[in-house]
Amino acid sequence: MATIRTATTGDLAALVDIYNHYVLQTPVTFDTDAFTLDTRRAWFGQFAAEGPYRLLVAERDGEVVGYASSVRFKEKPAYGTSVETSIYVHPGHTGKGLGESLYKALLDDLLREPGLHRAYGGVTVPNPASVALHEKLGYRKVATYSEVGFKLDRYWDVCWFEKELS
Repeated sequence: MATIRTATTGDLAALVDIYNHYVLQTPVTFDTDAFTLDTRRAWFGQFAAEGPYRLLVAERDGEVVGYASSVRFKEKPAYGTSVETSIYVHPGHTGKGLGESLYKALLDDLLREPGLHRAYGGVTVPNPASVALHEKLGYRKVATYSEVGFKLDRYWDVCWFEKELS
């Protein structure tokens, strides 16, 4: 069983390691260069223990093994009632229900957040596990951006999913 909690600065090294796996080995993020602790601090600084921009971690036996986040969907003010959600699980801990528990905890927090209306998640496809997770948690597919990113010597589509929060 994992403990899910708000991330602290002490978690940053583990978060960077988890994310860098996906940056360097997969198309699920369109970042292409590995991050360091210093280059990832600004990203970490956008989160708070309360409010719409959250960062939760899953911990097993004292080790951070995954995280879920919600960030500003777009910069323009009218988008302020929407967030973009993401989840990353350490590759050695996938397929065990951890992602579902972690993402559900984030969504439960967001559902209690006044003023939030929608959550959006982008999924590089093919990725049947991520598509299934989003659908299981109440997201519905609303769009596909065809060949929107180029990584690992090919073009990738991104499907966008939407979840009603209010």
